[in-house]
Amino acid sequence: MRAWAEIDHDALRHNVGVLRAAAPNALLMAVVKADAYGHGLVEVARTVRDAGADWLGVALPQEALELRAAGDTGPLLCWLAVPGDPFAKCIVGGIDVSAYDERMLDEVISAAGEVGIPARVHLKVDTGLSRGGAMPPWEDFFARARQAEVEGAIEVVGLWSHFAYADQPQHPTVTAQVSRFEDAIARAQAAGLRPRLRHLANSAATLALPETHYDLVRPGIAVYGISPGPAVGTEEQLDLRPVMTLKSRLVMVKDLPAGVGVSYGHQYVTARDTTAGLIPMGYADGIPRAASGVGPVLAAGSVRPIAGRVCMDQVVVDLESAPAAAGDEVVFFGDARRGHPTATQWADLTDTIGYEIVTRLGPRVPRIAVGGQSDADAETEEEPDG
Repeated sequence: MRAWAEIDHDALRHNVGVLRAAAPNALLMAVVKADAYGHGLVEVARTVRDAGADWLGVALPQEALELRAAGDTGPLLCWLAVPGDPFAKCIVGGIDVSAYDERMLDEVISAAGEVGIPARVHLKVDTGLSRGGAMPPWEDFFARARQAEVEGAIEVVGLWSHFAYADQPQHPTVTAQVSRFEDAIARAQAAGLRPRLRHLANSAATLALPETHYDLVRPGIAVYGISPGPAVGTEEQLDLRPVMTLKSRLVMVKDLPAGVGVSYGHQYVTARDTTAGLIPMGYADGIPRAASGVGPVLAAGSVRPIAGRVCMDQVVVDLESAPAAAGDEVVFFGDARRGHPTATQWADLTDTIGYEIVTRLGPRVPRIAVGGQSDADAETEEEPDG
């Protein structure tokens, strides 16, 4: 293979255990949206279920329906549907959906009427993120939901919101949003609603803000072994293990004299006679172009920055005359305990976040499962014709 991403299912299990220990009195929803943050939706979902995740969370109905088609039958929330999405299919599939305002709520109610099955709904309220969610004071929103519940069209299962600054646990907006969420809970109850799943905590809040755990927590990036932010702690401090290791191989090794430019624009010029290694990965595979000249790669025994620009399909590293040959393995990011650069380091050097580094990998990079598998995966391998 020209490139591949190893997905460590033992690390997944470990991280689910860390997160469950951080919120022992709440249900755990493992967020597997965006192809499980680039790690492979169906395979990751099976492992985190087997590791003890009570719920799965996805963004799109298509993701939820893919999980159901793959045999997942557990509690599942789709929270970023938009008007016009296949709510009826979700309801038939036993998928919980979220409503952000009365318009979306009415669409869910209509879909429930079409299929003759009450929709399980989580009402989202805006407590200060100013993104999705019904704006306060919420009375009309809650009254409409309660009316539909009395009529048998929906069941209000959850009430939820989302933090703006949970990755900075001491930020004053955190306390303000908790206060607004408590107000929303009280107003929902006054309207006659009794949502049994109140949820607010993402990865950062799960790990650092126990007062926000309520009935369910929704960790995402931490499931994959990446810290949600330095103010919460490093991966080592949080005992999180990176799940993805991105690898490739040198496909050419060539000697270069001093003073020659390397790759487009000659942004890198050799300072001495040296050896260059060509790696068949570029921005079409998800390597950020912003990593030109800075992206760290473990090659020929040392971590080295990309020499010059990240191209569409290739990058070059200066091997500094270290022994190397075509076919040698290189690592873009993985586990610091093994001497690898990390996704967090890549994010810091390219002015982004670890979330983007792992989710941006393209379809040209196969995901290869390593480590322990779930029982369902093992059964699938033993019975290939089933």
